[in-house]
Order: sequence, then C-alpha cells, then structure tokens
Amino acid sequence: MTTVQGTQATREASPEPAEVIRQAEGLFELIDSHAEENDREGRIAEPVIEALYRIGAIGVITPRELGGAEMTPRQAMDLFRTLSYADPSTGWVAMAMGLSTGLAGAFFGKDAARELFATPRLGIAGQGTKPGRAVPVDGGHRISGDWSFASGIKHCTHLHTAAQDTETGETRFFIVPVEQVTFIENWDVLGLRGTGSIDYTLEDCFVPIEHSYPSLTTEPVTGGDLYRIGIGNFASINHGGWVLGVGRRLLDELAAVVRAKAGRPGAQTDTVAFSEHFAQAEVKLRAAKALLYEVWEEIEQVLARGEEIPLRLHTLNRVALHNATFSVAEIAQFVYTSAGTDALRRGTIQRLFRDVHGGTQHVSSSPLIMQAAGQELAGLAEGKRWVHFFLK
Repeated sequence: MTTVQGTQATREASPEPAEVIRQAEGLFELIDSHAEENDREGRIAEPVIEALYRIGAIGVITPRELGGAEMTPRQAMDLFRTLSYADPSTGWVAMAMGLSTGLAGAFFGKDAARELFATPRLGIAGQGTKPGRAVPVDGGHRISGDWSFASGIKHCTHLHTAAQDTETGETRFFIVPVEQVTFIENWDVLGLRGTGSIDYTLEDCFVPIEHSYPSLTTEPVTGGDLYRIGIGNFASINHGGWVLGVGRRLLDELAAVVRAKAGRPGAQTDTVAFSEHFAQAEVKLRAAKALLYEVWEEIEQVLARGEEIPLRLHTLNRVALHNATFSVAEIAQFVYTSAGTDALRRGTIQRLFRDVHGGTQHVSSSPLIMQAAGQELAGLAEGKRWVHFFLK
C-alpha cells in the first residue's frame, strides 16, 4: 500500500502544467513531420506517442497525486491547441486519452487508482456516450456491447467504456484491460483518419466494482476542483482547444500560400475582397477563442469559491464550443476556396479541411446542443439540467 510519504513524493514529481505546454510547443516539427503518415496509416506514429508520454501530455487531466499535471481547464485548452496546431489527429488522441485516463484517477477508489496507475505507460481510451449492458454480479458487473469512435484505442493499455446497469438503470464507466477487447478495423472516414478511432466489442466481460464509477459523478476521490465540472463540460475543454488549434493552423497555412502567390497574374488572393475576408476570418477565430476562454474563466472562479456551476454557465459552455466548432468550419471553407488547387491536392490544407469536418460530427457540437441551449437562454427550461449533452 502506498505510504503518505510515497504519495507526497509522487505529487512533487508531477510535471508542472507550464512546462508540459512549453515542451509540447517544442514538439511541433516532430508531430508535423508525421502528420501525413498518421493520416495514411490510420494511427499516430510511435515516436509521437512516445513524446506525448515523455512530456506528460497524456497526464494532462490526471490528478497530481497520481503523477499527472492536473491542469486547469484553460491550461488544458492551451495544451490541446498546441498539439492540434501541429496535427489535428495527434491533438485529438491526446485529449481523448488524457480525459479517460484522468477521470479514472479522480473517481476510482484510492487503492484501485494506485494499482491502476502503477501500469507502465498507462493510457486509457474508449467511448463514453452510447452505453452497453452491465449485468450486476457478485463483486462487479459483466458488460457486453459494441461501441464506436474509440479515439486512441490503438495506443492504450485500458478501455474506458460506458454501460448501463440492467437493474438500477445507472450508467457507469468501466475500465477494462485492452487485451479483453475485440477491435473492429473500420476507420474509413473523411477526416481525423490518423486517430484510428475504430469500433470495438466486449462480450460478457467481468469488471470488478472498484474498476468502474458512475458517469454522472462530480465528487472526486482524488484531485481538486477540476473534477467537479462533470464529464459533459470536459467536451469544450477538449474539443474547444482542439478546434481552435486547427483553426489557427488553417489561417497560417493560407497566409503562407498567399505570400507565395503574391503578384502572380490572376491571383485571386491579391484582391481587396480576399483581404477583407481574411480579416473577417481572423476576427471570427479570435472571437470564438475569447468566448470559450471567458466562459471557462468564470467557471474556474465558481469552482474556486466552492460553489456549484449554475445552469447558465453550463449552457454557455456548450454554446461556446458549438460556436468555436462551426466558426472554424466556416474558416476552413474560406481557406479551402482561397487556396485553390493547393487545397485540392493532398497536403496540409486538404488534410486540415477534412479533419475540421470530422470534428463537426461529434455529438458535443450537434444542432441539438444549440436547440436546447436556446430554450435555456430564453428562460424556457425551468427545472431542467444538462445531462452530458442533453437538457432534461
């Protein structure tokens, strides 16, 4: 059993958030150099995965007591923006694995968490929206089902997967060694091809009760205020940071194309109209970032006071993510059109364009979010609350 002194030593050895972000910035050339390979092979190159573990990026949301960075929401967004700027698929895998790994550390019992985090190069991936079946048995559950979109599954040691207790109706997250999972190689998609987010199945797999936790819990066993936000709110940290990084890269790539073509006969980017539209795209990106970071600043202040997050902030958080996602989708269309045949051919802009449109399909940015948010903002949702991505 871990001693108090041992726990303190682990906490002191945990990476500092600012240092993790600084080192992530230094990985640009490595990550960027493997981006096309990732897209082609349907997985993140091993040198990149090794680097993410080495700098502590996979521990972005892991409690410091367990060796993680336990970043604040805005720090985590800074990290995801940095990694996604270099390669959207790499940033996506880092945020997906970072979340699943960190939540297990926060919500497992102390002994179970210490045992789990003793795993060499621990990484947890999986699916948490569509629940399978969890049949209660002595000491735990037997879970079965099929799940899609397991981002990071090809780089993990364990699976985080949702299943519903057949007796109580409660949905829990179960952590299962990856060896017990059946992979389905079906990741034939438009964008985010490098994430390798394949489907998987489990059949009558026993999971001890101490290796699962309720999906709606907001009371961490280990760690601080970060874990009180609820899993639904983590979406805007992860996907918001991701899409802002990709949006920044799109505009920077277009600027490079424009400079290379400047002065050529017939270059559409030499027009006054293009300059105006580029400025509008820059403002759109910065406005999306400002709103998302402003909402998270307010949430951090609420948590620091020990208060519950009010419904309005839950709503604005989801609205800010939706706004960022579709603002960048509009920017991607502008960049693609303005870059001409440079964007049509295989290359960075084409890949970024495809990846953005992969990101728009995530449930956290679906039209249902804005429909429900509009009800709450108009005062038509009295007595309701957000349950993950739905207002009930």
